[in-house]
Amino acid sequence: MMRDRQSSTGRRGKAGIAAFLAAFLMAAPVGSPSAEPLSNEHALTGYWLSQDHDGVFQIERCGQNLCGHLIGLRYDGTNVPHGHDGKSECGLLMLTDFHPMDDEKGRWAGHILDPDTGHLYDSQIWSPQPTVLKLRGYIGLPIFGETQTWTRYTGPAMGPVCKIPDSVK
Repeated sequence: MMRDRQSSTGRRGKAGIAAFLAAFLMAAPVGSPSAEPLSNEHALTGYWLSQDHDGVFQIERCGQNLCGHLIGLRYDGTNVPHGHDGKSECGLLMLTDFHPMDDEKGRWAGHILDPDTGHLYDSQIWSPQPTVLKLRGYIGLPIFGETQTWTRYTGPAMGPVCKIPDSVK
């Protein structure tokens, strides 16, 4: 008789856990995590002045990822600089396929193009402060790379043919 009682209690305990799990799972939000906006995406999008103040990039959503175009350049004369392929660097897509990293909260992984060679490098971006963007380009592992600090660009509009205004230092 004791044995039946324990079995009955064991079954009730398991049924209680199953009911709790079922209720919990039914209350959980349905949908894929990629469909939800990420908390730091807004911190990364916008206009950014490169570390050497020789380029302005516009980072924006491109499908499910983030990407960045070179929209401002510092150069002499009126001839827009050209990449290794002879094409204008004005409007060049240089940051591609940035997606949130699973193991590094707040960081996004993607690629950066070197317009002088045409090589793509692995890279990461993150924003430790609202006016700061960190970009780390590397080969293979992040330890084999370099981090640049970019600042949010709030200056005047780009001049004709992607020229950064002289007033921006």
